[in-house]
Amino acid sequence: MSAGELHTIQDGGLSATISTDGAELHSIRTAGGRELLWQAGPEWPRHAPVLFPIVGRLAGDRLLHDGAATRMTQHGFARDRAFTFIERDRSECRLVLEDDEQSRAIYPFGFRLEIAYGIDGSTLTVSYHLANPGHDVLPASLGAHPAFAWPLEPGLAADAHEILFDSEEPAPIRRVTGGLLRPDVEPSPVRGRRLELTPSLFTDDAVILDEPVSRGLRYGIPDGPALRIGWTNFSQLGIWSKPVGDGTAPFLCIEPWNGLASPQDFEGEFMDKPHLMMIPPGGSIGAAWTVTPERIA
Repeated sequence: MSAGELHTIQDGGLSATISTDGAELHSIRTAGGRELLWQAGPEWPRHAPVLFPIVGRLAGDRLLHDGAATRMTQHGFARDRAFTFIERDRSECRLVLEDDEQSRAIYPFGFRLEIAYGIDGSTLTVSYHLANPGHDVLPASLGAHPAFAWPLEPGLAADAHEILFDSEEPAPIRRVTGGLLRPDVEPSPVRGRRLELTPSLFTDDAVILDEPVSRGLRYGIPDGPALRIGWTNFSQLGIWSKPVGDGTAPFLCIEPWNGLASPQDFEGEFMDKPHLMMIPPGGSIGAAWTVTPERIA
């Protein structure tokens, strides 16, 4: 995948670079030049893909609508499509993707997806606006998949990092196998508000909070370098890193979602798939996430 057309935004404490390819965030840098985002190494060749119109997988990568089947691969097609800049200046930009002949061949619904990036001081905000311009209900999922550096700075131990949620998260978690949602829940690895980050956490794929209480968290070193991450109007949260040998790749994905992968036993019509948003004709939804570095030069 090419880098597409890039645009960098900045304010006093932060800069970010965004591509037209997938409207993907390619870089988040502090004023001191510290890169906070994974740089798409061989372990995983992406930075922060946009997940639309599905999160996770469909059984057999098969979307069934009105009895006709099309092929829809994991996390949908938006991450591999060219968006268009409709606004851009020094501190913000906005991109759009609309349905067309290519999208309707695999996803027969009208949509308009706008994604805005803006920096205010040391906070980056990523906002989503998904509208239904059609005459039928729009079934969709939408998610973010940013991969942050792990460790956050050279010389820091990966296992010294933790996630501290804003609230206690005692509810069971979900897991996937082959990208599909398992039927049974599992005990949460979160202890109170704290999630210890170790490679063993991801040997069984992502940790999925399907009803998180929190709307924010702190990822990093206790009393040290960290990222403050918040989200609004997202219902689920995925946390993932890719196992490599006895450890993981040097990134941690913290992913606010509206939607989950298909259950392992679901092969029905797409409109009946659990965890979809149903946007009425003429309607729209909005969501956003933010990241703010703390104690990182």
